[in-house]
Amino acid sequence: MNIQWNGVMPAVTTKFTDEDTLDLVNFEININAQLAADVNGIILGGTLGEASTLTADEKKMLIIKTVEIVKGKVPVIINIAEQSTNGAIEAVRKAEEYGANGLMLLPPMRYKADARETVTYFKKIAKSTSLPIMIYNNPVDYGIEVTLDMFEELMECENIQAVKESTRDISNVTRMKTRFGDRFKILCGVDTLALESLLMGADGWVAGLVCAFPVETVAIYKLAKAGKTKEAIAIYRWFLPLLELDINTKLVQNIKLAEVATGIGTENVREPRLPLVGEERVKVLAIIEKALKNRPVIN
Repeated sequence: MNIQWNGVMPAVTTKFTDEDTLDLVNFEININAQLAADVNGIILGGTLGEASTLTADEKKMLIIKTVEIVKGKVPVIINIAEQSTNGAIEAVRKAEEYGANGLMLLPPMRYKADARETVTYFKKIAKSTSLPIMIYNNPVDYGIEVTLDMFEELMECENIQAVKESTRDISNVTRMKTRFGDRFKILCGVDTLALESLLMGADGWVAGLVCAFPVETVAIYKLAKAGKTKEAIAIYRWFLPLLELDINTKLVQNIKLAEVATGIGTENVREPRLPLVGEERVKVLAIIEKALKNRPVIN
């Protein structure tokens, strides 16, 4: 499948039952809500997907189930976050076997690779597969920045096609566009910078709160791209307190609470994560409840 790398691509949460097994029923409810809102892809196994807690068999089940649900309407993209090059290549091989259409690729995990090591890692993985790849550039959370000079080296890999831009530096969108034109599609990976990034030329949005509010997220993207900036800003201003729930170490718990509030998810997380309690829970629920009371009508 040819991936356009534009629009809204939800980094979906993984649903668990009370018995800590995959909850494929509620997972399907959420994926269908995303498709109904006209998203442009589904990303599995990211931070929001609690990837570090999933077994190999569970990742297989999620890919196969998602491919079954979407029926080719949008690409299914799996996050690859491994500790070794060989481990990443094997994870990619399995993802392709199970029906994934693309990859979101992180630098090596745990070990803080330098620029040469990181570029070599990306190139070897890219050359092992025909699947299109989006590099996940998140130095804030993962400690390795993929610089413009590194992207220059990665240009030789035709299947490295996009970047999830999460440096938190809004001017990086302009730097990428100025240096590379449309060679690399740019998708904002920080919810609280999404509209700003789109207005500066980003091609898409890898979103988090879309898991609970798909219609509003897609509306902001479409309005921004249609030049209806005033209308996009109005929804974005309403959305911002919710979007800030994504810029938090408890983003999974926060967003799952929001999914419960909108009827397309459950609160269950996998340990060591635990559901929110006490004052922390009260604060998050207050933000969600206020947003629901003032939820905009999307035509």
